[in-house]
Amino acid sequence: MKSAEALMTRLGGNIAKGKIMFGHQDTYLYGHSWKIEADATVFDRSDIHDVAGRHPALYGLDLGGIELDSPLNIDRNDFRQMRDSAIAHHKRGGMITFSWHPRNPLTGGDTWDNHSTEAVASILPGGEKHEMFMGWLSKAADYLGSFKTEDGEMIPIIFRPWHEHTRDWFWWGHGLCTIEQYVALWKMTHDYMTQVRGLDHLVWSYSPDAGGLTDDNFGEKYPGDEYVDMVGIDFYQFTSNEEYVERTRHCLALTEAFAREHGKMMAFTEAGGEGVKHERWWTEVLWPAMKGFPVSYVLLWRNACDESMQHHFYAPYPGHGSAEDFKAFAALDQMMFI
Repeated sequence: MKSAEALMTRLGGNIAKGKIMFGHQDTYLYGHSWKIEADATVFDRSDIHDVAGRHPALYGLDLGGIELDSPLNIDRNDFRQMRDSAIAHHKRGGMITFSWHPRNPLTGGDTWDNHSTEAVASILPGGEKHEMFMGWLSKAADYLGSFKTEDGEMIPIIFRPWHEHTRDWFWWGHGLCTIEQYVALWKMTHDYMTQVRGLDHLVWSYSPDAGGLTDDNFGEKYPGDEYVDMVGIDFYQFTSNEEYVERTRHCLALTEAFAREHGKMMAFTEAGGEGVKHERWWTEVLWPAMKGFPVSYVLLWRNACDESMQHHFYAPYPGHGSAEDFKAFAALDQMMFI
C-alpha cells in the first residue's frame, strides 16, 4: 500500500471511531517564549506538550521560501530542521501537513501581493513566467520527496496548495484569476508532482476560506475528484464566540455535504482566534463548533516567538489563561494527541 493510501486508511479509521487529530503549526520549532537552537537535532518540545503533556497528533509546516532556494522558510524556520522534526514526529506516530505561501511569480512581491490579476495566467503553459514557475515546482518537489524514513520509505504528507482561494489576499485568490485559470494551476501542480516526479506519498487537500462561503461557491474552483483526496475549510475568529461557533458549524455542514457528495474526507484545515482571548475557548468555542462533524483533523496556527508578535499565538502556552481549559479539551475522548 502506498504511504498516502495508508494515511487515508488511518484517517478513515479515526473518523469511524469519532476521533479528531489535533494539529499545531510549527509546533516543534518555536513557541510563545522560546525558539529551537540552530544546531538542535532533538525535537521534543512544544507549547502544546508544555501545557498538556502530549504532542499534537498533526504537525503543520509551510514551504514558502523553498522556491527561492532560501535556507529558511517564510516564518524563518530552517528547512533542514523542518524535515528532521517532521521525520521525528512521524516516528512518534504523528502526521504531517504542508501549505505553501510562494512569492508572487509575476511581480516578485510576497504571497500577499495581490495587485495583479495576471500572476496565475503568467505561470500557466504559454505564460511569461511558466518556465520559472516550473523550476519553483521542481524545488518544492525535491524537498517534499526528501521526507523518508531510515528505511527509505516515503513519509505521507497532507499537501494543501493554493488554499483560501475564495478570498482575495493571496495572488491566486478570488478575483485575481478566473475559475479556469485556478483549476489549471491546481492540475498543473498536481500532475507535475505526481506524474512527472512520481510523488505518490502526497494527500491532496482542497481548502477554501470559510468567510463568505456558500453552497454555490464551495466547489466553484474544485479541480475534480481525481485531483483531490480531502476537503476542508480555513476559518479564523474575528467575531464573537457565538457568531464564530454558528458560522463554523454552518461552513462545516457545507464541507460535510460536499465531502459526502464527492466521496472525500473532511478536515478543519486551519482554525483559531489570535491571542485566544476567551479562557474557556477550547471547550466552549472550538469544541462546540466541531462537535458532531466527521472532522479528520483540526489545525491551529502558530505561536510566534518574535518580540514584536507576542500577540500572534493560536494555542496555549504555560501560564496562559486558557491553559487549564485546554487540558480539559485535550482530555476529551474525541481528541487525538501523541
